[in-house]
Parts: sequence; C-alpha cells; structure tokens
Amino acid sequence: MPHRSSPLFPALLLLVFTSLEAAPLPVPKPPATGAKAYILQDFDSQRVVAEKDSSQSIEPASITKLMTAYAVFTELKNGNITLEDKVTISEKAWRTPGSRMFVEVGKQVSVKDLLKGMIIQSGNDATVALAEYIAGSEDTFAALMNRHAEELGMTGSHFVNSTGLPGAEHYMSARDIALLAARLIQEFPEYYQWYSQKEFTYNDITQYNRNKLLWRDESVDGVKTGHTDSAGYCLVTSAKQEDMRLISVVLGTNSENARAEASQALLNYGFRFFETHKLYDGGNQLATSRVWKGDTKSVSLGTGSALYATIPRGQYKSLDASMTIDSRITAPVSEGKPLGMVHVKLGDTVIAEQELVALQAVNEGSFWQRIMDEALLYFE
Repeated sequence: MPHRSSPLFPALLLLVFTSLEAAPLPVPKPPATGAKAYILQDFDSQRVVAEKDSSQSIEPASITKLMTAYAVFTELKNGNITLEDKVTISEKAWRTPGSRMFVEVGKQVSVKDLLKGMIIQSGNDATVALAEYIAGSEDTFAALMNRHAEELGMTGSHFVNSTGLPGAEHYMSARDIALLAARLIQEFPEYYQWYSQKEFTYNDITQYNRNKLLWRDESVDGVKTGHTDSAGYCLVTSAKQEDMRLISVVLGTNSENARAEASQALLNYGFRFFETHKLYDGGNQLATSRVWKGDTKSVSLGTGSALYATIPRGQYKSLDASMTIDSRITAPVSEGKPLGMVHVKLGDTVIAEQELVALQAVNEGSFWQRIMDEALLYFE
C-alpha cells in the first residue's frame, strides 16, 4: 500500500527540546559481569541497552517462579481463585527439595500466604502447593505455564515444573525473563509490591528475601533470585529512578555477591548513560487524514498507547520524529485501525516506532457521497 511521509509539526510534538541542556555523554561499553547471559532493558520503551547471549536458552533456577506467579496472578484476576482460598498441603509439596516455606502436610494455608512464601522466601513447597491447587498436578500446571509463555511471545522458554528445579527440558532466556518481569509489573502492580518485601514470617519462622539489592539500593523494588548448582546464581532486578525504570537479568554467576554486584553494575550503567522520555500519550491526536466515501471527510490519528524512547543522555535535542500515513483511506474505518506509523530517529538510527491508528470510527457515507468521492478519486 502506498504511503506518504510527513514531518510532525512542533505543535504536535511532546518533545520539549529546551528543557534539557546537558552536553551529550559518550556511552562506554557495558560493564563486565561474569554471567553466562544478561540483559538490561528499559521498562517503558523496551529498548535493550546492554546484553550478552540474551536469547540463549539456559537453566533459570527459581527465576522460574516468575512464571508461576504470573499464572497464579492471572487466575486471581480472572476470578477463578481468591487470596483467601485455603490450600491443603500435599505430601509432594511438603517433600519438594530446596528452599522452603515450612508448610506442613495436611494443613490448610491461604493462597496469599503461599504467594508470599514463594515470592519472598522462594519456598519450593509453597510453589508446588499453588501449582497443584490451580491445575490439579504440577505437570498440568507446567503445561499452563507453557501456554502463558507462548501467549507472551517467550520463544526461548519451556517449563517442566513450577519451581525451577533442574530438568532437561526446563529453560528460559534472559530476554524472555525481562519480558515476563515487565508484564508482571505492568499487569499486576497490586501483587508486584510483594517482591520488595524484605522478610516474611510463617509458622513462627522468619526468612529474609535473598535479593541483597533491596537493602543496598533504595531504587530497587524487586524482583527474584535463583540458584542451583547447575544454574549458578541468578538475579532479576527492577529499579526506578525518577521516571525511568530498568529491568536487569543476570544468569549464571558464581556467587550471591557476584549476581548482586553484576546487577548493580548494569543498573548503574543504564541510569548513568541513558534516559527515557515519553514522546506521546496514547489517544492524543497527532494528525488528521482525508477519508474517502465516509460520513465525515477526515479521521484523527494518534498512537494507541504511549510512545517512549530510550536514548543516550544529552541526545534529546537530536531526536527527529516523522510519520507515514496511508495515501488513500476509504470508509468504513474502525476505531483503532492502523493507518500509518510514527518514526523517531537519532541520527540515521530508528530508535522508536509505533502504529498510527484511527482515534474514532468513520462510517460509510451516503450513496451520493460515495458516488461523488468515486468521481473525485478518478482525477486523483
């Protein structure tokens, strides 16, 4: 379909170039981490600012529990379970090796307490209990996890259990983990707050969150640790400074301190050398375009959701925004129909793109309007 290119006029731009005066900073290479794989990604723009083997599928250990949590949160959202539901602890859950919440066989524990035991204490017993409650068995729950992964576009992940205990066909990629962490934060803010909780007491036993960065860095508010002998020490971290949130994933380091230091180094790098700006709010008119054979002659165009860009610090004034719009738009036009693209460039590099969509529906015009427009189109 032919398109036309059109600059975005200053009145339509939300780029207030005069607001920043800092000189551009050169961006050095990312810090060395000693990790098997890592990724550092902006939450809003989804731009990857640093990575190493981020698409490689490797053992994730207890990082797996992010997907377990996503599945449980989805069941809560859909009204299939509640936080107050009581779960009877099976012998299998009680016997699951590794980190524990210390639930007891035959006892009933609330979904809320089990979630906190899984999130804060990384309890494998709590995790299996939740999986069995939702799906009947852990194997069936793993199939549910894989379905969610497919729906989220996690192409480098596959699950055979809910806990992250080693399995030949159990793996995730750093890129998939970052995507999943972002969706947890975006979709379930009311539950995400538990990832910043430093301790949890159950059955008179207090255990502490293993994420050391919660004590070291006030901007950190999650997310999850993981460790097995074969996976090494892993950490997913999210931190927010002012309006910028970063997500880091570090997999396969050799100690608790190493995973914390690697994660801190990546976050410091991201916040020091990059900045994120919201360029447009979703639903705001950025342009209008002629509509043929409709009950109105024009349609308003904008982005369906907010558009963000992550750029090197000091480069804000160098951004260049333009748009392409379909050259011939014919009614009917449904609200939300893609009719073009917004392009944001830094130099010769496109750093952000998003569809321009119809902000309102345009119905077919009358018989005479359609005939008249058909005649006019003949001479276009």
